[in-house]
Amino acid sequence: MALNQKSNKTKGEKAQQAGGTGKDWLWITGAAALALPAIYLRVSGTHTKPALDALLFGLAIVGAAFLLSWAAEAAQRDISQALALAFLALIAVLPEYAVDLYFAWTAGSKPEYVHYAVANMTGANRLLVGAGWALVVFLFWWRTKKRALALEKSHAVELSFLGLATLYAFTIPLKGTLSLIDSVVLVSLFVLYIWAASRAHHEEPELVGPSLTIGALPATWRRMTTIALFVYSALIIIASAEPFAEGLIASGKALKIDEFILVQWVAPLASEAPEIFVASIFTLRANAGAGMGTLISSKVNQWTLLIGTLPLVYGISLLTQGKPLSALPLDGRQVEEILLTTAQSAFAVAVLINLSISRREAAALFLLFALQLPFPDPHIRYGFSAVYILLTLILVVKDRQRLRGLLKIVPQVVGVVRSPSRQ
Repeated sequence: MALNQKSNKTKGEKAQQAGGTGKDWLWITGAAALALPAIYLRVSGTHTKPALDALLFGLAIVGAAFLLSWAAEAAQRDISQALALAFLALIAVLPEYAVDLYFAWTAGSKPEYVHYAVANMTGANRLLVGAGWALVVFLFWWRTKKRALALEKSHAVELSFLGLATLYAFTIPLKGTLSLIDSVVLVSLFVLYIWAASRAHHEEPELVGPSLTIGALPATWRRMTTIALFVYSALIIIASAEPFAEGLIASGKALKIDEFILVQWVAPLASEAPEIFVASIFTLRANAGAGMGTLISSKVNQWTLLIGTLPLVYGISLLTQGKPLSALPLDGRQVEEILLTTAQSAFAVAVLINLSISRREAAALFLLFALQLPFPDPHIRYGFSAVYILLTLILVVKDRQRLRGLLKIVPQVVGVVRSPSRQ
């Protein structure tokens, strides 16, 4: 969900353009109904085959994530801007966080689950950039025939914090652990990002589809509806996280498929689909800037708050079992995955630091993401990391504007945080 979006027209005008609310309520009802089989399984204690369990609880998370997205966007009409920014940022990562929290917590008693926590986190980040960002640019080109998507200057805030988080993330593979120091640094970056974003200029958010229909309700009904959707969705996600995660692992073992791969790519598909869908709708409705802004914000959230909470939750899990506090250990495969994800993030920052992304750059993001999927061999994946880093260096060396943008990351962050509010 974007933290910076364009102003919208009046509620009446937008409701008329939405083509009626009946279709939107069908979307809302359908998303809520996706969770019904999972609710039955959870309440009755029934278990099916692992693959079917994973499918049903995964669909429940998808439906709940859509409901959260629509309710959170509509809620911006009822809460202060600064609170909305922080609230939306937390809501945006809830589906990913729920699954990762389960893996990190369980790792305190079952060390092999550390493997899965890192898998889910790296998969979500790479899918968002490699598929989500590229899709928005391709849809923008298909709709307008323009070869490059230009972003507003306000997105420099997100890119600056994403750049800082990426620079810091390169230290994690070198250390071979995720520690509480990493939690302090990354969560602090997230808090500063929210603060900086709340002090920047914002206009009223644009709502589309179901979020517009909810937002156009009378105030009392709107608030009751958004609260009900929040509670329902949160309960579904929390209740589905464990059986979904365990279903994926059991399915991998039963089907003789690498469980790491299933956790890395199937779980993020369930949680990322709603945001990518919403960004696509923005793009097709001539607001590609808001669509890309949605996904950039999500990347910042995941690359700071999500990864920063893993060692914190793991540490708390150890303490509750009477074990000594320690950093979350990373094996060779996890180090490789974090390095590859960090290298992709560096390339993405270099691409967008001039507040523009071309069709060719989007194709590079997608192809590098897609080509690495069939190759689990660490030597090949280290090669992809090297390619990302090499392309990043080529971009900044060939384009002085990008180089100046990268060099301004730290001063820009300091300037935004210190600057007076312009709301």
